[in-house]
Amino acid sequence: MLSALDHLVVGGSAGVYETLLGRRAVDGCLRTGNVGVRFEADMSGLQTMVFATQDLDKAATLLERRAVATTRTDAGLALLGHGVAIHVVARSDEAPSELTADVASAVSSLDHVVVRTPNPERAIAFYGGRLGLDLRLDRSNPKWGARLLFFRCGDLVVEIAHDLKKGVSDEPDHLWGLSWRVPDIAGAHARLKAAGLDVSEPRDGRRPGSQVCTVKNGTGGVPTILIGGVGRWQGD
Repeated sequence: MLSALDHLVVGGSAGVYETLLGRRAVDGCLRTGNVGVRFEADMSGLQTMVFATQDLDKAATLLERRAVATTRTDAGLALLGHGVAIHVVARSDEAPSELTADVASAVSSLDHVVVRTPNPERAIAFYGGRLGLDLRLDRSNPKWGARLLFFRCGDLVVEIAHDLKKGVSDEPDHLWGLSWRVPDIAGAHARLKAAGLDVSEPRDGRRPGSQVCTVKNGTGGVPTILIGGVGRWQGD
């Protein structure tokens, strides 16, 4: 039903993300190789996940059969996922935005979007059972203090994170952070430091062969990491 994550709605300005992604905004929108970003002024943080479908009418029918309440909008369908704003639109094939940095240091694509949940079983039922996303990983790690659920959507992941120390509750989920892929983590780090951003030194990531760095400002209030040494997400 849902074939891809089409775009994200983020509080802030396109100019901030031009620097972060190394791409030029057109009409206030940016697009990487696999996902777009649109902006809401006078807000901060991640606001909405917008998924794409090949057939909007069929998606609406299936969601209704799965007891997911939706509202028709000019663009498609709107719904709430236990507090998370989600839209569904007809799939389009927009080209990535023009690069403003060299290809190695610019963001190539989104690796994963993070949703925090106080109720992981509820999240599995919703994202897997209701929305039909492909659950590829369910792992608890006391060392990290988290239970992580990876749902594949196209060539990226919707990661659902649960804080083990807080226990389970019926409080709402919330959109939280983003992980962007870059071909050259050292080059991306140098580019953002030169632009005046506060960026941590690259360090080894959890995936073998990967390196990550944390971008501490210039993200529109979105917790953000860059990840290098990984390609298209395969789920293995």
